[in-house]
Formats: sequence, structure tokens, C-alpha cells
Amino acid sequence: MATKWIEMVTGSFEGKKRWRQYKARTKQLPENYRTAAEAVERYLMFFGRVDGDALTMFDDLIDLFEQSAADETPIRELFGENPVEFVEDFLRNYEAGSWIVREQDRLNSAIDRAAGEIQR
Repeated sequence: MATKWIEMVTGSFEGKKRWRQYKARTKQLPENYRTAAEAVERYLMFFGRVDGDALTMFDDLIDLFEQSAADETPIRELFGENPVEFVEDFLRNYEAGSWIVREQDRLNSAIDRAAGEIQR
């Protein structure tokens, strides 16, 4: 009972454990891959959808970087000429978090209402 209450306040223990594992795996990457992974993580935290399916997304991201490092895939070959486009394409594979969907719906509704008022 106490565990459920604590998790309600602090979040899932399993989620925290997965996040720590992700961060530990990131630290084990070669320096250039680690730098790139941390840059993608930072971008996703500021501009991405970090709720919803976020832990799966970060697990997949670290898998990608670990495999690329193991295969010695050059960073530029991994990202191409436009890193933002690469990350946005990567992000499209994951469900939007509930707060983003709500805000997108709210924006669409507001514009629909505004357009209706303007057309009268």
C-alpha cells in the first residue's frame, strides 16, 4: 500500500530504474557517440515527447548508438547532413505523450473556433 502511494507522488520505481540503466549505458559509449547521444537526449527533452512512450524511446536510442559504435558507423553517416531531421524522424516512431495530444487538440479547437467566428 505504501509503495503505491509513494509511486503516485514520486513516479514509478521501474521507470526510474530504466532511466538509470539508460544513463549508465550512455556513459559506456565511446566519447564521440556519447556526445552525440547526449545531444539527442537534450533535444528530445526540450523539444520531444518525453512522456508516454519515453523510456522505450530512450532504450531504442541507446540501442542504436551502441550498435553504431560496435559497427564503427561514422556519426555523420548515422545522422546524415541534417541531425534535426534525423531526430524528428526518429521521434515520429513513438506515441505522443498525453499532455502533447491534449495541447494539440486544444490548439486545433481554438483555431477552429476562431476561424468560425471570423467567417460569420
